[in-house]
Amino acid sequence: MSEVAAVIENPSNSAGLSAQAISELNDRYHPLDFEARLRRLYRDFEPQKIMVTSSFAATSAYFLHIISRIWPEQKIFFIDTGFHFPETLMYRNYLVKLYDLKVEDLRADEYQHQYSEKEKLYETDPDFCCAINKINPLEAIKPNYHIWVSSLMSWQTDHRAGLDIFEERRGIIKFNPMIDVTREARDAYIREHNLPFHPLVQEGYSSIGCTHCTVKGEGRSGRWMGKPKTECGLHL
Repeated sequence: MSEVAAVIENPSNSAGLSAQAISELNDRYHPLDFEARLRRLYRDFEPQKIMVTSSFAATSAYFLHIISRIWPEQKIFFIDTGFHFPETLMYRNYLVKLYDLKVEDLRADEYQHQYSEKEKLYETDPDFCCAINKINPLEAIKPNYHIWVSSLMSWQTDHRAGLDIFEERRGIIKFNPMIDVTREARDAYIREHNLPFHPLVQEGYSSIGCTHCTVKGEGRSGRWMGKPKTECGLHL
């Protein structure tokens, strides 16, 4: 029996898959579309060990709409950095009610967050700021899960263009079911289902993060403007 077959027979064995097993999973999932991949994930792996995150940013309604239909019981983790636009928090609350989502907020240690705010780390050391307010809160819960589901798409950044459906990332198996979804396919789904965009999209924001590090712009050009940084670090 192959390692992947053993996981499917007993999903509790899914932690710490080998490179060969991850390659086999990619071969199995590549022919499937986004929705079929998610449906199969909940058959192949233990649902209680699946972690889903959402930034409730520009077009999160697409990802969350499908998740809520396939597995309504799924808990969604939202990293509340303390620096979100008020519109992001409003959008989050709206989607929670619209899709009846089970959302849990993750926050940084209060002392560390206050330090990052007082020292304006978002200006002087944005990587450290992201580590305190985004990466560390998620790292604290990752040991409780085997699979991390994200909504990354390859056209968003050069880094994401090199990702596969399954990959190992810092002690957890990352699942990127949308990685090969095109911008056109995403937009067509949003139009077909009349899904709500983040309110800042119509004002010219394409990628929306924290207030200090986000300006209007196409794609990721509005994030960390003037700095070489293109990722917060969660997905590296």
